[in-house]
Amino acid sequence: MKKVILVKNGEIVLKGLNRSTFEDILIKNMRRRLSPLGKFEFLKSQSTIIAWPEDDGIDFESAEERMRRVFGIVGFSVAAVCDKNMDSIRQTALEFLGGDLQNVRTFKVNAKRSDKKFEKTSPEICAEVGGFLLSRFPHLKVDVHEPQLIVTVEVRDTVLIHGNQQKGAGGLPVGSSGRACLLLSGGIDSPVAGYMMSKRGLILDAVHFASPPYTSKRAEQKVRDLAKLVARWSGRINFMLVPFTELQEAIRDHVPEDMFTLVMRRMMMRIAARLAENDGCKALITGESLGQVASQTIDSLAVTNAASSLPVFRPLIGMDKDEIIEIARRIDTFETSLLPYEDCCTVFTPKHPKTRPTVELLEEAEAAFDFAPLIDRAVEGTRFTSIDAC
Repeated sequence: MKKVILVKNGEIVLKGLNRSTFEDILIKNMRRRLSPLGKFEFLKSQSTIIAWPEDDGIDFESAEERMRRVFGIVGFSVAAVCDKNMDSIRQTALEFLGGDLQNVRTFKVNAKRSDKKFEKTSPEICAEVGGFLLSRFPHLKVDVHEPQLIVTVEVRDTVLIHGNQQKGAGGLPVGSSGRACLLLSGGIDSPVAGYMMSKRGLILDAVHFASPPYTSKRAEQKVRDLAKLVARWSGRINFMLVPFTELQEAIRDHVPEDMFTLVMRRMMMRIAARLAENDGCKALITGESLGQVASQTIDSLAVTNAASSLPVFRPLIGMDKDEIIEIARRIDTFETSLLPYEDCCTVFTPKHPKTRPTVELLEEAEAAFDFAPLIDRAVEGTRFTSIDAC
């Protein structure tokens, strides 16, 4: 039995004259995700994209799992292809969805007749297919309002038959909104922030700051593992590992203790912005949430922003921790984030951090020492790797 994948576009349908560009990006992303399973041809049809396998023996269970993580898809279904006559439609519906019909008590049939030359109208298709299935499964009842299974018959150039539509990841296709750089720590928040901005169509770079010997190789590996988990949704991530020990020790030695964290964040922003711009990124992404810690008060965020030459996106800014954790669990980063290998953000943490700083105050503190050569060395010493989905 020939099978295809029907993909329903999400926000793309609202893009007007630019819609084709978004669809092309989505098809490119789907082709890349499905390529380990075999070759597919993609056909655009109204608000649907049909993925036709060119190879036999496609693992459709694996294909469905991959489609669930492609942004830009609001829903999808594996559909059976059959000849354009009622005998074939009835028999294919029985063979393809018989197992599902055995396991439900209520169903209905929907028909979509794009080919108006077909011998039967949509209501006639529904009546014939529904009556045929009821004769084969006496336990079934028709429920047109809340059926457990919807049998859909789509009459196009050929006929496609499928069951319930599966929910897609939504959002916009990755690559349709440009490229941005995620400041990725080992915590719960930043992987979620990366996922959320990737859902809005951004290609992700990721920058992580390591401070050996204060941070361990295990901490570095933990962050790489988090990047792999995010890459399951975003696609390949350019990963940058910044040597931060020298700068962090200089901050400790030359900056008032209550401003350690804020100066550190400003240095991170400067370094991340330079690396990001070199790779064509147009913004930075952080996992900050307003008021969550001392460095995330409105005053602290303002002085941090002032150090970046790029816009800073904070998709978690109005979320509480429970909401963030819920997403982290859903994208499978939560358990990895809980591993007890701390990153540089926990090094030299002040006992009483300043919560109402000003830019002038921070600039005065930074003027006590020439940090510029250390920033240059950190940028020059950055290691670059490419991280694919785990």
